[in-house]
Amino acid sequence: MRFSRRQFLSRASAVLAPFVIPTIAAAQSYPSRPVRILVGFAPGGSNDTYARLVAQWLSDRFAQPFVVESRPGAGTNIATEAVVKAAPDGYTLLLVNPANAINATLYERLAFNFIRDVAPVVSMVRQPLLMLVNPSVPAKTVPEFISYAKANPGRISVASAGSGTAPHLAGELFRMMAGVDLIHVPYRGAGPALSDLLGGQVQVYFAGMASGVEHVKSGKLRALGITTAARSDSLPEVVPVSEFLPGYEASDWFGLGVPKGTPVEIVASLNAAVNAALADAKFRTRISELGGAVIGGTPFEFGRMIADETDKWAKVVKFAAIKPD
Repeated sequence: MRFSRRQFLSRASAVLAPFVIPTIAAAQSYPSRPVRILVGFAPGGSNDTYARLVAQWLSDRFAQPFVVESRPGAGTNIATEAVVKAAPDGYTLLLVNPANAINATLYERLAFNFIRDVAPVVSMVRQPLLMLVNPSVPAKTVPEFISYAKANPGRISVASAGSGTAPHLAGELFRMMAGVDLIHVPYRGAGPALSDLLGGQVQVYFAGMASGVEHVKSGKLRALGITTAARSDSLPEVVPVSEFLPGYEASDWFGLGVPKGTPVEIVASLNAAVNAALADAKFRTRISELGGAVIGGTPFEFGRMIADETDKWAKVVKFAAIKPD
């Protein structure tokens, strides 16, 4: 059973209704032991990078370890299900990303319903993706790549961090709008995908700014375009893909979620701590260096964003008849 944006808003309002009884004692003593942040991808990508940034901040803020734990596989569903089944006590968090919104449509049967079973805590960062190619690819611009791909149908491999991930959907949207025939090669995370792109085993990859920007600056990879309408301060010379494919837009985003039923005071405490990080000048500078833009806000606002993203990508998944591997 899936929830629409309207259904989410209705349920969220009910959850936040005044009859909820506060558990102040739990919030006051939280956290009294280490907290896990589960990430549904292998180490080395944008998800891992942002999880570790916020984990360090929270560790310093609460004087307890916040430990990042990678649980790759099944398009982030392994990590998500582990969080759904965890005790709702604030000691198991989920690094939420677009895959969680995409999977609601991508998978016909899941052991959970994300909007129903995961409580949003806070949105943290939104970042564009970079359309990266190995230097062996002769194209230096998006139009040149489209021409090259059309001259070599079915011979160019496009990597992803896994079926249904933001890089996959960004590549699928590009394939649809450009009318090119690319071979999708899914990996178990951004790290392995980038590794094979660097090695030339695959030719193109839509990577998160955090994991791709340094490879571009070092000259190891070439950025043909950026997936948002605006250019990035990190790589101002990289042109938006939408200048060549009007209407093209995709972005990566990250936030935190907890199991349904986690005390609202603990959610509020985590939300306040992360928003404090996003307001900190040094933290914001680091996010900017990675090519991201801070978001922040309330749990309700993050939940509304997840619902909107779920609706948006459902259309692409259905149109392209994407199936999980």
